[in-house]
Amino acid sequence: MDRLLTGLQPSGSLTIGNYSGGIRQVIDYQKTYETFLFVPDMHATTVPQDPEALHKNIKNAVGLYIACGVDVNLDNMHLYIQSENLYHANLSWILECMTPFGELTRMHQFKEKSKNKEGFSSGLVTYPVLMASDILLYDAKYVPTGIDQKQHVELARNLAERFNERYKGDFFQIPEPVIPKIGAKIRDLKDPSKKMSKSAENTKGTIFLLDCEKDIRKKIMGATTDSDGIIKFDEENKPGLSNLLTIYSVFSGMSVEEIVEKFQGGGYGDLKKALADLLCEKIAVIQDNYQKIMASGVIDDALDRGREYTNAIAKEKYELIRKTVGYGRI
Repeated sequence: MDRLLTGLQPSGSLTIGNYSGGIRQVIDYQKTYETFLFVPDMHATTVPQDPEALHKNIKNAVGLYIACGVDVNLDNMHLYIQSENLYHANLSWILECMTPFGELTRMHQFKEKSKNKEGFSSGLVTYPVLMASDILLYDAKYVPTGIDQKQHVELARNLAERFNERYKGDFFQIPEPVIPKIGAKIRDLKDPSKKMSKSAENTKGTIFLLDCEKDIRKKIMGATTDSDGIIKFDEENKPGLSNLLTIYSVFSGMSVEEIVEKFQGGGYGDLKKALADLLCEKIAVIQDNYQKIMASGVIDDALDRGREYTNAIAKEKYELIRKTVGYGRI
């Protein structure tokens, strides 16, 4: 069975953008592939984090994975925390030594997060290599990702090919990004030129999976659109409206074309009200599941199983790579 792997940073409460670009794909594919779903808590610390908040966010993230529909009862589903596996960082060092500095400073995410900052951590530069390590340790063939993270999967591919070529062998599986046809990038409701982010300073443009109904409705009704009043999908000229149509498609299962037809002759207010109703209904189910999960022992049981299983796989892969590059005794 081919392997699929993905993770979402626990740097804040998960959003509908995280659901659309990552969690939804795991749910769709979890019965088809051996699935590795992890919490990349080490990535979160490229910027300062409050330790207590980080502990809480890690568990909340796993709770939301399961509440959204990730099935921990499947034998091929493995949930785990990145920092509970020491081999991620160990492999990352080997791969860092094969990665030119310039290759990392050209990454889109680095450029965006370091912009107009006098200082930033070296981890902000090198964390894409750790991300590559996350993927390559498990020979994942498929990596569900939003469009903004595609470059990181491409780096993992480059490093795998570079290592395989240098040491003359098929040491690493070459991963492939899996990008949804619709919903790969959910945009900020207030500023559709940006992606929806759980770490955004202005949360009015972000819908969190734990938002209350009042806030969801307020954010949707206040979403930026345009002034021509015509409902059609046009990301270049109507990014705000197109974003709303995309969100509606993700949560309804309808195609964008079907949604445009459904609201022809109506106004933006009609679309917004219907979308708010839809989101409140769908998110209420997730929140109800979440409350039950957080009150049970499901999370720790799943993480314990995942830690044991993934550590064994990672150790075997790391030992192979360590000996291949010449570390330690023969």
